[in-house]
Amino acid sequence: MTETVSLRALALVCSLKPSPAPSSSEKMAREVLDALGDGVTGEVVRVVDHDVKPGVEVDMGEGDEWPAIREKLLAADILVVATPTWVGHMSSVAQRVLERLDGELSETDDSGRPLIAGTVAVTAVVGNEDGAHKITADLMQGLNDIGFTIPSQGGTYWNDEAMGGRDYLDLDETPEAVASTTSTLGANAAHLARLLKADPYS
Repeated sequence: MTETVSLRALALVCSLKPSPAPSSSEKMAREVLDALGDGVTGEVVRVVDHDVKPGVEVDMGEGDEWPAIREKLLAADILVVATPTWVGHMSSVAQRVLERLDGELSETDDSGRPLIAGTVAVTAVVGNEDGAHKITADLMQGLNDIGFTIPSQGGTYWNDEAMGGRDYLDLDETPEAVASTTSTLGANAAHLARLLKADPYS
């Protein structure tokens, strides 16, 4: 029964490149959305295209465009956070997303639970330098602390070889290991989201 429940997914792409510049992070985010399978409607938001103010509140006042993104998040069953690797860390845009999501800790239901507690979150990391495991760990810890639910094997990534210079966009095809990992992530995330939608946390 749960396998027929329709879902909505939101991918927050944390590239430093504004649209319409090609983005490896967006490419991987779209692959994750595809991997979620039938019955999942996905949307991509490239965060750098919006004026997201610094801060840890859900609304930082005049000119802040995070509240509009937040509305999409609150309507989603699955959140995908995709980031490039820069000097071994997530992008500054991804860090800002985590900081803004921290505001959700004070946005609770009647039981005192964050409104996003039933939302599944997964991660996607790309880069031509090392750092994907550390970034995945940092993102998952932050997202889980904020209230998101992380599925089994909920992270996918690609790193170029040591000292390499290619981008994910440069690859002729997705490496089998990455494709397999992304496929597993998609199946697990959609399964968990359907379970939580049918039987929310009590």
